[in-house]
Amino acid sequence: MNKNILNYIFLTVKGFAMGAANVIPGVSGGTIALITGVFERLINAIKSFNIVAIRLLFKGKIKELIKHIDLWFLIAVFSGMVISIISIAKVLKYLLESYPVFIWSFFFGLILASVYYVGKTIQKVNFGVVLFFIIGTALAVSISVMDPAPQNDSFFYLVICGVVAICSMILPGLSGSFVLILMGNYELVMIDAVNNADIGTLIPVIIGAIVGLIAFSHLLSWIYKKYKDQTISILTGFILGSLGILWPWKNEIYRLDEFGDYLMKNGEMITQGYSRYIPDSFNTEVIIAILLMLSGIIVISLIEKIAAKYSK
Repeated sequence: MNKNILNYIFLTVKGFAMGAANVIPGVSGGTIALITGVFERLINAIKSFNIVAIRLLFKGKIKELIKHIDLWFLIAVFSGMVISIISIAKVLKYLLESYPVFIWSFFFGLILASVYYVGKTIQKVNFGVVLFFIIGTALAVSISVMDPAPQNDSFFYLVICGVVAICSMILPGLSGSFVLILMGNYELVMIDAVNNADIGTLIPVIIGAIVGLIAFSHLLSWIYKKYKDQTISILTGFILGSLGILWPWKNEIYRLDEFGDYLMKNGEMITQGYSRYIPDSFNTEVIIAILLMLSGIIVISLIEKIAAKYSK
């Protein structure tokens, strides 16, 4: 098979993995991008949508434009993400409803392994790097214990959701889907709108995502190049701090109105947060959950080895 074709197939698969991660609350597509070796290239490609790109477009220099914005790379990655989000949203909803402990256990293992593989790319450990790691962990933990906002389907709020969520989705360790939970619109956007192809809801989110992606990529690229170790350190902290979000054993806390009654939407109680606990018995469910955690760790280890071998 042609090497270029094989390369784009790999990129599409990585995009698929990023899309899957972005659908999962607590899992970051940016983390997948980082551990599969496409993070920096993705940021650079996105931020290449600038004045130079506009000039090339108006001058009709299409070949130069394609090279400047790394178009085929972006098409491969984003097509994988779109296919993943559309297909996995339905499957994920069923799995999370039917086997929540098992699914969260697998996700927990994925993120736990990511802490090591992202952190090991730090070239020089010093006081500043350690401090940023602590700050990143503290920020992620703080975000994880925040109470979600009520659902809001107004146009401008959905645009803001798109901006904030996409910035979180490309930032390793910070889950865009979890940020949508905090903003009250996860189910509205990632489950209902995607599954039902609700264009009215998706358009403002997409507008916000495009604007946020282009603007944020410039800042993140500059920081990543100038303070690479510090950036990776704070991102590793984000990943570690997000583990609490994925803890498998948790009970839902439902939102109440001013009279103490459960708030309902479409016949279902609205989740406000979770109370986490440690299982008090070593039963079959716990054993399977632990095995799935280990499976998650193994999956990330294999992805890392394949990515390292392929990059060489």
